[in-house]
Amino acid sequence: MAEAMFGAGCFWSIEVTFRNTEGVVDVAVGYSGGHKDNPTYQEVCTGTTGHAEVVHVKYDPEKVSYETLLETFWGCHDPTQLNRQGPDIGTQYRSAIYYYTEEQRELAEASKKALEASGTLRRPIATEITAATEFWRGEEYHQRYLEKRGLATCRI
Repeated sequence: MAEAMFGAGCFWSIEVTFRNTEGVVDVAVGYSGGHKDNPTYQEVCTGTTGHAEVVHVKYDPEKVSYETLLETFWGCHDPTQLNRQGPDIGTQYRSAIYYYTEEQRELAEASKKALEASGTLRRPIATEITAATEFWRGEEYHQRYLEKRGLATCRI
């Protein structure tokens, strides 16, 4: 199994998106990119821990490529919004790709460059591409949040 980590605003909707991607074995929501160990949701929401809401994706590279995961990431949110997605505002909602390997970094940068060159976006991409740091699993009530409530999405 391989791992990937993405931030694309509120983690509930992107969890569902990645969970429904063929070849993805598991998805957990949580926090990464900050300076506090084992942050809570309430702490991350203050915007003072430096963390982003993220999904940690375990996938089978024989069944789904990292490039496909990147396409899924770009398609499930607006990467041109800086520190927000829809009504969610703050650095914890930033668009981010956290890479685990040099190959992931190269693929992420190439996909970002290709998307920018495509002319499909009206504004510049605000997504950061950063080395993965510790993933802190979110509280259990956040895991599969929409599924537990019988919802397909939380998009407005």
